Amino acid sequence: MHVPTPAGLAEWREVADTAVDAAVASHVEGDHVLLLRRWRREGAPTVLLVHGIGMGQQYFGLLREALSAELDVIALDLPGFGSSPEPAESMPMPELADFVADALRGIVGEPVIALGHSMGTQVVAELAARHPEAVDRVVLIAPTVNPRERSGWQQAWRLLQDLANDPPIVALVGARMCAQTGLRWYLRKLRSMLAHDVRDVLPRVLQPTLVIRGEEDRVVPEDWAAEVHGLLPHAELRIARGKGHEAMVTGAEPVARMVMEFAA
Repeated sequence: MHVPTPAGLAEWREVADTAVDAAVASHVEGDHVLLLRRWRREGAPTVLLVHGIGMGQQYFGLLREALSAELDVIALDLPGFGSSPEPAESMPMPELADFVADALRGIVGEPVIALGHSMGTQVVAELAARHPEAVDRVVLIAPTVNPRERSGWQQAWRLLQDLANDPPIVALVGARMCAQTGLRWYLRKLRSMLAHDVRDVLPRVLQPTLVIRGEEDRVVPEDWAAEVHGLLPHAELRIARGKGHEAMVTGAEPVARMVMEFAA
């Protein structure tokens, strides 16, 4: 499997902005809009990519390109992120998971591998627990929120520490996508993210689950990743060596390899 590694922002943008062969669909409830892009591979397992706060489906560009070589890939823009318009209010995580489940019923006829990154892990955990018929396996990359640092300023400080160890492309990509989101919606969603305690959900995730932590991730410390792993009934924990919180931007390897092995 060939996995590209970005030389810089231009290369990431070339991959992230590619919509060739992607089927686009939307699911709407009131002023909440969920946009889905699908890179279909007939007969292959379907993996659903759910991004973190401030991001969108483009964030997964390199990982999506790697996975789509062997998997049927669906990537989301959650309400208010990416190309999805900003709604008036932020859905709590359980309701957001229900919203995603409703969208999947009309698009996918079989259970998916639900993959979330950062805040996306909270959505995916709720999806797996509340709608087990829709999820075959679960992948949690850099799961949030560490309960010992459950405040906006603590999370921001950890993210800044993490960015200090990453190549410049990570800050550039994050700034580009957060600017598209806007500060107002970012803060509204941050409140929903911090109010949600994923520890209450994890014991009800009965599907096989892969937890991935970047070795250098300052947002997800080693003890919190171990706690997440321990709360899940059927889980394995793997470490992405040399990676931080934003592992998919600096290059899809080794995350893509871990996901492919888990999906096999």
